[in-house]
Amino acid sequence: MPTNGINNALKLQFGLINHENRYLTAEAFGFKVNASATSMKKKQIWTLEQNDQDGQVVFLRSHLGRYLASDKDGKVICGAEKPDSDCRFLIVPQSDGRWALQSEPYLRYFGGSADYLSCFSQAIGEPELWAVHLALHPQASLLSVARKRYAHLSASDGEISVDSNIPWGVDSLVTLVYTEGKYSLKTCDSRFLNNDGKLVKENVATTAFTLELKSGKLAFKDCDGRYLTPMGPTGTLRSGRCSKPGKDELFDLEESHPQVIFQAANKRFVSVKQGVSISANQDVETDMETFQMEIDKESKKCMFRTNGGSYWTLVSHGEIQSTATEVETNTMFDIEWQDRRVTFKASNGKYVCTKKNGQLSAVSDTVGECFQIPSSPDTIQRCRPVQKLKLSSPFALCYCVVITGVDELFLMKLINRPMLILRGENGFVCHHKNSNTLDVNRSVYDIFLLLFNDGAYHIKSVGGKFWYISSNGLVCSDGDKPEDFFLEFLEHGRVGIKGSNGKYLRGDQGGTLKGDGAVVDVSSLWEY
Repeated sequence: MPTNGINNALKLQFGLINHENRYLTAEAFGFKVNASATSMKKKQIWTLEQNDQDGQVVFLRSHLGRYLASDKDGKVICGAEKPDSDCRFLIVPQSDGRWALQSEPYLRYFGGSADYLSCFSQAIGEPELWAVHLALHPQASLLSVARKRYAHLSASDGEISVDSNIPWGVDSLVTLVYTEGKYSLKTCDSRFLNNDGKLVKENVATTAFTLELKSGKLAFKDCDGRYLTPMGPTGTLRSGRCSKPGKDELFDLEESHPQVIFQAANKRFVSVKQGVSISANQDVETDMETFQMEIDKESKKCMFRTNGGSYWTLVSHGEIQSTATEVETNTMFDIEWQDRRVTFKASNGKYVCTKKNGQLSAVSDTVGECFQIPSSPDTIQRCRPVQKLKLSSPFALCYCVVITGVDELFLMKLINRPMLILRGENGFVCHHKNSNTLDVNRSVYDIFLLLFNDGAYHIKSVGGKFWYISSNGLVCSDGDKPEDFFLEFLEHGRVGIKGSNGKYLRGDQGGTLKGDGAVVDVSSLWEY
């Protein structure tokens, strides 16, 4: 576990693929299991649980929350609500990265085909071997267990270094690329880690690693049977000499929260450079101007963490400071999405605005302001909000003079997702094989480029073309010109994407991505 408390290690979730290239599936009816599915969806995802007191013993929990079990006769079922002795398995890793699963109490191996699965074999053959396909979102932070430091791109040295105390900024994002049962590590600048520690443009044999599990941690074995390990004072990540993984070769994957930069109406960046006060007074983007967004799973409210580990918090007189070390009521903010801009409402019910000195304070009752001047201007009346006001005809009884710098509006720029991978309720977003549309139910994923454009984003496809919404509501991936999309971080780990037509991107029942969602629901929320 990390010492800084920024993230938590992810629970390992994966699909298990048998020798016939079919996924182990947990059915709701009768809690039966089979190996018939050709792709990994909800029913094919398994969670690994491990008790440190039991050494190498593991439990496999299905999407239904039930545990895989085998009796003394080799009969396999997945109905136990709590793990008992029949649910205890041992993982026996093979040289090619596949697993054999052995019943710990009966010492028999689990395997088979289709509906004919059992745990009765005394030896390991092809039917007893399972390839592991991670079901986690493939973009994460990588933590060295031994060093308690995070991996990050060191562009100047052309390597991945494992020497960061916290996973901060775009350089700390690692993307796992799954190809034919092996994984490659891709940096934020689209290079792959070679086993000699160098970064290369192409994904080749020496950049592909077999994933192994030891004590709930991950190890990466290269094509020569050696394991990735951090080496030297900067922790250069490369294959070492060990043919067996020790503590130095073990890693945790941790959730990569969105990290963002805010620009206020005064065109300056919000920063903690001046101390505990949160102020919009900087002209450059650095770690001091970068904040991690953490969305509470229950309330959906947002917390903003600084690179020092403290949170934004509401203090006396409405000021926003970075003095909180724990999540509490005053560290939670409601975000309101205004397409290209956002507003924040603090726990006192007031909107956060930028004062003339740049200080952020939650003192505004509404968003924006203008002046309504009657035709005989004896009085000046204030009216709000500004985004709903238009200049009226000069022949009207009154007209509005709009103040362009709205102190409650902020431009928000996402910095640690230059490569976008989306997963919905039924699978990953991927190019359709025979058209310009996009599938939303695939077990593999395509990597798209996310380009910032003044509060909006352009999404670029593999072939260099852009996403757009067609006249019939389909999201297409072959546009010559970019189209604006708006990201709304609505739930923990999930984002809503709104098109320039004001509709949300959603997956329909046929597995196609459409841009016609009127509201945000489970079909229009995406892991990113």
